[in-house]
Amino acid sequence: MGENMIQSRLEGVKVRFDEVGQLITDPSILANMPRYIKLNQEYKQLEPVIEAYDAYGNLLSNIESAKEMLSEEKDVELREMAKEELDLYQQELIALEEKIKLLLLPKDPEDAKSAIVEIRAGTGGDEASIFAGDLYRMYIKFFESKGWKASTTSFTEGTVGGYKEIIMDVSGQGVYGIMKYESGVHRVQRVPQTETQGRVHTSAATVAVLPEAEEFEVVVNQADIRKDTYCSSGPGGQSVNTTYSAIRLTHIPTGIVVTCQDEKSQLKNLDKAMKELRTRLYAVEYQRRMDEISSKRKTMVSSGDRSAKIRTYNYPQGRVTDHRINLTLYNLQSIINGALGEVIDKLQVAENAERLKESGMQ
Repeated sequence: MGENMIQSRLEGVKVRFDEVGQLITDPSILANMPRYIKLNQEYKQLEPVIEAYDAYGNLLSNIESAKEMLSEEKDVELREMAKEELDLYQQELIALEEKIKLLLLPKDPEDAKSAIVEIRAGTGGDEASIFAGDLYRMYIKFFESKGWKASTTSFTEGTVGGYKEIIMDVSGQGVYGIMKYESGVHRVQRVPQTETQGRVHTSAATVAVLPEAEEFEVVVNQADIRKDTYCSSGPGGQSVNTTYSAIRLTHIPTGIVVTCQDEKSQLKNLDKAMKELRTRLYAVEYQRRMDEISSKRKTMVSSGDRSAKIRTYNYPQGRVTDHRINLTLYNLQSIINGALGEVIDKLQVAENAERLKESGMQ
């Protein structure tokens, strides 16, 4: 991708940026809240590209000035200075062009959203539930490191610890764009707490990450919803309160069921449950789009395929292996304690390389 093509693409983005900037101040747009929100999101997504556009223009200007000095200057020292500057600018240009190529890749509008994260114990009985609890704690620590807020909407505890299922609402900027890489089957290889003879077992848990749907993106007909209320329950099945504050919503056309017992207020639980129901309905259509993309991409590290085995946590060897990109790291304890950054960074690099290849910009 040559300089002229990059400059041309950047100028096209600049035209769109200016156009969106005008639109979000238009009174008719302000009166249409769904469109205003989408345009505002687009404006924010384009801002880093415009910053790169300005930096690119300045750098090209500096390179031209250094070249002129090198061709016109007779003084040896000044020519040497100009040559050093030119070398430096050209190195900066290479790095900036690589950054711009990534910025110019089409953005998935879902990436900026908050997300629903669900963890379910898979094969392995009680050990699978314990492992699901380990994944839950790993994610909670990772969320804290990112400054995100997580609240549990529903859970079912395992008989000897951990969770058979736990669902969280995770809010923050760009949660889905990072957490989407966690969707799939996670395996653990270790000696279970329930094992008396010291044998290593393999168990599994499934993680699903759904982009949170905005209210205007999914219109739910209230006549299609059956609402049930019941008493919230806590650890050990003890009653948390004697009021019917927990909510179960059943979407009759699709059979989707969501529950929420996190809040003491029935209205708050209903609000959370409606948000999760909208997200699950939206996710059905979103998954169709992702399936279309995944059929064209080899690694598809963010396909969201819940049946794909994505990662193995091997305790005897202190090893974590991500099977999508053949990545093996020997720092299991730090990863299971929330240090997921290195793994996700490498997954993002792999996906970006593939997308660049598809776009012809590599």
